[in-house]
Amino acid sequence: MDEQAALVTTRSRLDPEPPRSLAGEAIQAALLRTAGSADTGRRYLQLAAVFRHLVGEGVLRPGEALPAERNLSTITGFSRVTIRRAIEELLREGILSRRHGSGTYVARRIEQPLTVLAGFSEDMKSRGMRPGSIWLSREIGSPKPEEGLALGVRPDDQVTRISRVRTADDEPLAIEHAVVPTALLPSPDIVVDSLYAALAERGCRPATGMQRLHAGLATPEEARSLLIPFGSAVLRIERRGFLENGRPVELTTSAYRGDRYDFVATVKGMQQSGGLRSE
Repeated sequence: MDEQAALVTTRSRLDPEPPRSLAGEAIQAALLRTAGSADTGRRYLQLAAVFRHLVGEGVLRPGEALPAERNLSTITGFSRVTIRRAIEELLREGILSRRHGSGTYVARRIEQPLTVLAGFSEDMKSRGMRPGSIWLSREIGSPKPEEGLALGVRPDDQVTRISRVRTADDEPLAIEHAVVPTALLPSPDIVVDSLYAALAERGCRPATGMQRLHAGLATPEEARSLLIPFGSAVLRIERRGFLENGRPVELTTSAYRGDRYDFVATVKGMQQSGGLRSE
């Protein structure tokens, strides 16, 4: 029996035990309405279109988990290979997101204001999410030339480096590499979760900062850490934080998932002078 025939008979096969989740019922109903709209080799596109439509209509809500592949196969009558291809398509589009050891979810986009200097942990907590870290490295060493220039330290000074994957509700959202003079952060072990909290305890939390953003593509290592396809869009951010007296305190470079983040800023119109009119 091919997948189209399996789809037509899905309802009868599931009775008297229909899909137990509202998501499963919605997916099944939408597929039955579009039965026959795709050839066998492109069924995954049909399924992806159904997911896309249900997310757009709010039937599948941000943060909601999709049924497991095995359950989706039962619900739709499609093979798990077809289901996996549909999910991969939507992961690339940023409509779905994957959490390690947890499952696949409808993605929630995060609007991050560019005018607020906040640490990742406090930002996620303010959104009602649980921040976390997957540590990649912690070390003390000599500054690289670009680090020394940015932080105003001499080649014979020491800096503290921490690298980690930042997570929210166990979903990886960004890779963060931070460098701080050891005069302000003498050990990487001081940072338990929040770098800014650790700096605040020592009276050296950044008061001002400068951020530089540019678009990029995820490297193989970044893709593995962020659970996104290789070559997915990422936003690369370099942030320099300063104390109130202007002393540099941090140099942080990060790669944020482009499918999950929107960076926003309030802008004002240019002041007109000399009675000139804009055309």
